Amino acid sequence: MKCPFCGHLESKVVDSRVGKDKETIRRRRECIQCKKRFTTTERTEDTLPLVIKKDGRREPFNRMKIFNGLKKACEKRPISINLIEKIVNRIESYFMEKGDREIKSSEIGERVMEELHRLDAVAYVRFASVYRQFKDIQEFMDELKELLGNREEAKKK
Repeated sequence: MKCPFCGHLESKVVDSRVGKDKETIRRRRECIQCKKRFTTTERTEDTLPLVIKKDGRREPFNRMKIFNGLKKACEKRPISINLIEKIVNRIESYFMEKGDREIKSSEIGERVMEELHRLDAVAYVRFASVYRQFKDIQEFMDELKELLGNREEAKKK
């Protein structure tokens, strides 16, 4: 493990613990060269499906793309990074459990939108405006009207 302070490639593990999410391992390490300590988080590498992009290309599933998209949509909203991480974990787990070897990027986008729809209306609209690539303002307004209509129905219940 490369030391973040001096760049030396050898370190020793001083302590290991299961992460709060029970899916990661936190390791406290000490650099062999500079003796400074740092923490790493390890996650088991599961076999994830390939993602079929809109243009037909295939690429490995990348949880950071989902995380970054969610983080951007939730910018300046009262949503913690921990909650965003939990959403990414749920999405990743869903597709792993599904067992498909390939999934369309549109399936991932729809899943993200479902999560945001339940979480925060502003973040949902932000993500939808980029993800759905509305052709004109009318399509965007229709989406907003549907969202507002759903919120009004929920308030009545």
